[in-house]
Formats: sequence, C-alpha cells, structure tokens
Amino acid sequence: MKHLIIIGGGASGFFLSSNIKTSNWNISLLEQSKNPLQKLKISGGGRCNVTNACYKPKDLIKNYPRGNKELLSLFSKFQPLDTFQWFEKRGIHLKIENDSRVFPDTNSSQTIIDTLLSETKKNNVVIHYETTVLEINYTNNKFEILTNKDIYYADAVVIATGSSKKIWNIIEKLGHKIIPPVPSLFTFNCNHPLIKNLQGISLAETDLNILNTPFKERGPLLITHWGLSGPAILKLSSWAARYLADLDYKFQLRINWITENFDDARELLTNYKNAHPKMDIYNIKIYNLPQRFWLNLLNHLNIIKKPLFEISKKEINRIAESLTNSKLDIIGKSTFKNEFVTCGGVDLKEIDFNNMQSKLIPNLFFTGEVLNIDAITGGFNFQACWSESYILSKQFN
Repeated sequence: MKHLIIIGGGASGFFLSSNIKTSNWNISLLEQSKNPLQKLKISGGGRCNVTNACYKPKDLIKNYPRGNKELLSLFSKFQPLDTFQWFEKRGIHLKIENDSRVFPDTNSSQTIIDTLLSETKKNNVVIHYETTVLEINYTNNKFEILTNKDIYYADAVVIATGSSKKIWNIIEKLGHKIIPPVPSLFTFNCNHPLIKNLQGISLAETDLNILNTPFKERGPLLITHWGLSGPAILKLSSWAARYLADLDYKFQLRINWITENFDDARELLTNYKNAHPKMDIYNIKIYNLPQRFWLNLLNHLNIIKKPLFEISKKEINRIAESLTNSKLDIIGKSTFKNEFVTCGGVDLKEIDFNNMQSKLIPNLFFTGEVLNIDAITGGFNFQACWSESYILSKQFN
C-alpha cells in the first residue's frame, strides 16, 4: 500500500486529511507542535472567521493581492458556498455577519477544530505531534523525510506548513523557487500631531492613497495609540505589502477623511458659515466627524475658538484642504493582532493548480500559506486553504 505524508497540521493540512476517504493510501500527518490548529484557534478573535459570503469566483478573487488568477479555477470547483455545505453536512451551522464574514454560530473556533480533528480520525490518518521536519530527499520517485524523531518514507508528500522559513529552505533545496516572504496585513505607525491623543477614534469612510503610487483604498479607519488601523489600512497594507517592505515601511500616506473633494468641502463650510454665522467653529458638526477629531484638526491648523463669521476664506480653505488631502508620514508597521499573514512563498508558476502538484517533482504537492498566495481580512485566507486542500484531496480518493 502506498504511503502519503502530509507535513503541517494547520487549516490546510487538516482540511486535506478530512477529505481523503480512501483505503488505497496509508496517511500520516506530521505536526511540529503539541497542539494543532493554533492559528485557526485564535483567528477572528477566537471565533474563527471560516470564510466570506462571496459566492462568485470572479468577485472572490478580487480579495487576493497574490494568487488571484490561479485561484479562479479552484473557486469554480470549490468556493464559499461549498464550504458552507461541507460544514453543514457535519452538523456545524455557519452564520453570515453584516460585513459578509462567516463564523460558526457557536462563536467558537473550537467548533471548527473539533470537526477537523474528528473527520481526520474517521479517515484513519495517523497524526505525529511534536515532529519537526529537518530534511526532505527525493530519489527514485520516493521521498525520505528526516525528522527530529524518526525517518519517514513516502510515495507522495503534501507540504502544508504555512509561513515557515525552515520549510521554505528545505523546499528550495528540492529545486523550487521561493518568493522572499514579507509581512502582509499590518497597521501603520504614525505620530503626526493631527492624530495625537485620538486613540479609539474611528472614521466610517475614508480614502487612502500611498503618495505617488497607484495603491489606494476606501473604507473605515481607526486611530490607535501607535498610529492607524482599521479595515481600509489593513487592505491597503495587503495590496502594497511588497512595495512597502522595499521602503522599509517609511512613506507618506494621503488621507481624505471625508471622501469628498476639496471644492465640495469648501462649499459646504462656506454655506455652513453663512447659515450659522454666530455658531462657534468648535461646535459645528459636519460629515459625521467625531468631535475630538474635529477639535484636534482645528488645533493642528491653529484655528482658535471663535464664531463662524470670523472665520476667513483662507481658514476655510485650510480646513477643506486638511479634510480632503492630509499627508501623514508613516514611520513603521505593527502586526495586526494575531492575524499575521505573509506575502511570499513557493512560486506559483511552479505549481499545477489543477491538482496542486509541483511541476518539478512528481507526487510533491503544496497547499495553504506555504504558497505565494494571500488575501485581505474577512475569511479569504482560510477559503483559499479550503479550496486548495479540497481539490488536492481528489488526487488520493
């Protein structure tokens, strides 16, 4: 009987082992930690953002800065609706939240972990915990896997190790090209006086642009004690991950806090002034801006507390310019909670996405974040894992 070894006990590895239902293979899963699926466990604040309710493959791939073309064919075979059905068949009900993110209705990632472990056990997969792969050799169509505990031999190997520099080094020795890994999904460090002492303030809709680049994003923004975060920042960091790494995360960010153009903002302020001449500039409420942000902006512009009729055209112009065209110096990055995602990995040109097999070495397969595929937040990274692993499982059934 042939022997399959799956290296890596993360989402990809366990979803693969959950879907291989065959008596033709002896299957072993090697996992270096004592407890599997730890990244899945902490995802979504411990609730596990399983997928996203985006069901059209052509729309779905728009959420993947790297790997979108390759994933299109996979999503036509297994997409979020299939993920729903897969878990529902196993008694796990998934719910869709307002932002289209999908979670188990238990609000616990343990529900997903227990399901994957249970399905893996049903498929008679032997799990070897605390087993670290040190070397992989390929000779005469056979694999030899050296670990800290034993030597394993296999007819086929699946590498599902996620973002692991040690494994990438091993893969490189096998002849595969590794796209240098850099962080994706991170927040921006900034100490500009415009956002000083405003931690916790959020703005519902902003326009962002990395100065002198095509990288732009629209969406909610959160001011933190270290700088800027929120959905729009995270998406922007993902799309521009490699570019920002080259800049050592030091660049200028243009922010339109109100998503309106300068002329419209100036006109609104002028009309507001004419309609309420005796109202104090500190007390007006426009564009649903948080009051603390508004006061900070005025202080930053050195506009003192006074009635609107005393506000000059020049001051109105300065306010409008600051609202629509602020330029903030970004001085670094911070990891976003525990949602660490890497841009980089095995070169996609060397993978056959019909079956996730290496184009260089027969019976060597890859799935998950070990590949140069990553997505923005919202359950998309997990969906790529589910789709890749499900398609890959067909090779062994």
